[in-house]
Amino acid sequence: MAEMEVTAFWDTESAVWIARSDNLPGLFTEADTLEDLISKLKVLIPKLVEASDRNCHGAVPFVVRVMDTAHALEEARGSNSRDGI
Repeated sequence: MAEMEVTAFWDTESAVWIARSDNLPGLFTEADTLEDLISKLKVLIPKLVEASDRNCHGAVPFVVRVMDTAHALEEARGSNSRDGI
């Protein structure tokens, strides 16, 4: 299985780390620390992959790309406009 790319950034308004992925629909989670966020991702990513691909079980390799808030918001807006949102 190919490595999943996850984007993480600090949301100053909510005071939490947020993670999302364009490669894995439904992946959007938050945590108080980056370490807690990664722990959550280790559980969530395999569940979401298994839900969409019944042939995949167990650990799923992923990489977390940490971005500054402004860049992450700009990228998310660009993604939404590409999706027609």
